[in-house]
Amino acid sequence: MTHRPRTILTIRRIALALLLAALIGPSAIAQKGESYQTPPQALAKLVDAPLPPSSTRSPDGTWLMLLERPGLPTIEELAQPELKLAGTRINPRNHGRSRGWTLQNPRLIRVENGESRAVSGLPKGNVISTRWSPDSRHAALALMETDGISLWLVEIRTAKARALTGKILNGTRTSSMFDWLSDNQTIIARVKPEGLGQPPVEPTTPKGPNIQETTGKKAPARTYQDLLKNPHDEALFEHYFTAQVAKISLDGAIERIGAPGVLYNVSPSPDSNYLLVETLHRPFSYLVPASRFPVKIQIWDMDGKLVREIADLPLAETIPKGFMASRTGPRQLEWRGDAPAVLVWAEAQDEGDPKKKVEVRDRLFSLNAPFNGEPQPFMDFGLRYGGVYWGSGDLAMAVEYWWTNRKIKTWTFAPDKRDAKPNLLFERSLEDRYNDPGDPATHAGPYGAEVLMIADDGKSVYMTGSGASPEGNRPFLDKLDAKTGKTQRLWRSQAPHYERVLEVLDNRAARVLTLRESKSEPPNYFVRTVADGKLQALTDFPHPTPELASVSKELIKYQRDDGVQLTATLYLPPGYKKEDGPLPMLMWAYPTEFKSADAAGQVTDSPHRFTRVSYWAALPYLAMGYGVLDDPSMPIIGEGDQEPNDTYVQQLVSSAKAAIDEVVRRGVAHPDHIAIGGHSYGAFMTANLLAHSDLFRAGIARSGAYNRSLTPFGFQAEERTFWEGTNVYAAMSPFFHAPKINEPILFIHGEMDNNSGTFPLQSRRMFQAVKGLGGTARLVMLPFESHGYRARESNLHMLWEQYQWLEKYVRPPKPAKAEETAASGPSDGP
Repeated sequence: MTHRPRTILTIRRIALALLLAALIGPSAIAQKGESYQTPPQALAKLVDAPLPPSSTRSPDGTWLMLLERPGLPTIEELAQPELKLAGTRINPRNHGRSRGWTLQNPRLIRVENGESRAVSGLPKGNVISTRWSPDSRHAALALMETDGISLWLVEIRTAKARALTGKILNGTRTSSMFDWLSDNQTIIARVKPEGLGQPPVEPTTPKGPNIQETTGKKAPARTYQDLLKNPHDEALFEHYFTAQVAKISLDGAIERIGAPGVLYNVSPSPDSNYLLVETLHRPFSYLVPASRFPVKIQIWDMDGKLVREIADLPLAETIPKGFMASRTGPRQLEWRGDAPAVLVWAEAQDEGDPKKKVEVRDRLFSLNAPFNGEPQPFMDFGLRYGGVYWGSGDLAMAVEYWWTNRKIKTWTFAPDKRDAKPNLLFERSLEDRYNDPGDPATHAGPYGAEVLMIADDGKSVYMTGSGASPEGNRPFLDKLDAKTGKTQRLWRSQAPHYERVLEVLDNRAARVLTLRESKSEPPNYFVRTVADGKLQALTDFPHPTPELASVSKELIKYQRDDGVQLTATLYLPPGYKKEDGPLPMLMWAYPTEFKSADAAGQVTDSPHRFTRVSYWAALPYLAMGYGVLDDPSMPIIGEGDQEPNDTYVQQLVSSAKAAIDEVVRRGVAHPDHIAIGGHSYGAFMTANLLAHSDLFRAGIARSGAYNRSLTPFGFQAEERTFWEGTNVYAAMSPFFHAPKINEPILFIHGEMDNNSGTFPLQSRRMFQAVKGLGGTARLVMLPFESHGYRARESNLHMLWEQYQWLEKYVRPPKPAKAEETAASGPSDGP
């Protein structure tokens, strides 16, 4: 009789066990279901704390519209019907996007004097999109209700709203749902076609198998979710995304133009004589989302008649891999904002392949009305085109960038002078926040589109930015010489406040609209007179959580063992004093990749920002007596030819150790009572730290990915495929190192996560691995939740789970009472 080696038998038993686990699935590890739990009141109150309002400003800078953010929806609301089609989630009952953040109760504030008026006349519903008329006399709102989306008009003078349409809007593409024409009297909208009929019914019996085939061309797609899966999905996609263009006048008259189609983008020319229309068509894909489907790019007149077809781009499944890869043919099409009707777009000159060695990566083309000539090339880029700020025929600003070496360039050029040489204004690293010149200020141009705010007879523009510095972010306002790049500092935020410019209100920059806050004062809107610093308050929002107003906040700096400078924000509970001794602590982090150690060490926050204790991350546990180290730097650096992830684990552990050493040195934490947590890539980080170190007492990992072989065509900032970097993928995957996880880890995941790569399966399989290997873990799958959690019940339960985990494994046990210790007598054992 032949005896097989014990090793072979063991391997076969393991393989059989894994096969059974895969076949049986999650039910094999299921525990008894629990009802939603509510955390202690101090935590529960955070879920219901009022959120700061959203704001939108009129083109002339006269009005500020504030819209309230409603509380979290209930799980019943989240459980409403939803379709997942071509990378988008929609509500079939109202032809709108599902799960989105909505707004309510608009209020108008006059910037001149702070006068405030509520908008009247709107029914109960949720505002999902807002557009001001170019003359600032009206605002149009898209109002979503359970059975449809309607268009409403707000007359600014009276602050009254009235309906322009019934529930006819198609909101599957919110970004191009409607827009004003420059006549201030007409709105272009995407509406449901008349006679749309009922959606296609899913066949009870399939007509045949669902088949996909490759023809030998490489198609390296990342792990997109919510893709089409079968012919019925294709039919549903066409049904719900088919729309028609309509012209809607201020008296409510509706004129439908052009043929219905899967309208992906509709954009009127600045002079309102033409429409740029992008229409998707078959063949659809089961591999990539709608943004890469075949698309016809056309120019229509205002009667819906075809003026010119710019391109009919094929299905883009075979785009080369890499962040700088691009679709071939016209892309990033837009109207030049400072001209009546000039269409501009970019085209890759390297076949969209970042690995090709070429002098010109992208070329800009333009085509003028009446669009019967040939497209004219007018600017070349050695990097990938990143967009243009239009200003005038003599001045525009263009950006190009390259991810691999983190380079970014900013040019000025004269759009109307094709022979004039562009002027290189800035060249720097994308990572270098300390030398970021900011972004140019814009305002409504002659046709209502946003254009550069130009000063000094065309010589200067204004720049605003976060003002990163070693002492923290200090936002600024500069005047920039558009030729030399020299700047004049007009204003800079001063401690103890953090204040940033939202809008420059005139082309002399005499007055600016700002948002101002401090550690203890929530953000509020102000008008600042730049010359004398005079402030006029427009709002006075109260502290959302006054019971936590005295939380201690400090921006701290420390160093990794390789000399890299690190930062974090240290929060301590209200009333804490150093003589109280070390606290149990939760660290919450998210790793970031860098090509420069100097950039990795730059400060990325401000010590003067308002301490808003949200329910979402780690700060809630300040209310329960925990210390929190928020956003401790976890830089993953790869300088020169080295890729950051080549030494991911070593750098991650080194950064975590430096953070722990610092809080222990300060006496605010004990090394045996610190937990690590994170969401998404932070969850991935958490599992890796528990696998490769013994620095933490426990971990909280939310909505993460743990097996990188399931994201084989790249993840996060990793551009190499699994087959090009097999060792890196294996070294970085905590699933491969599950036997080394010997600290308790809590996994939380939404059952309907739509984020690329973080499939719910990732948490299920990681939990199975830890459990099968004898580790300590808990898996919480939240029904109907996506990558971020929306339902009130889900977020309350999340807080409860995390609190229970911290109390059980991180908080030190209470010392025994003296009389109990004395009564027990001396110990006889060793």
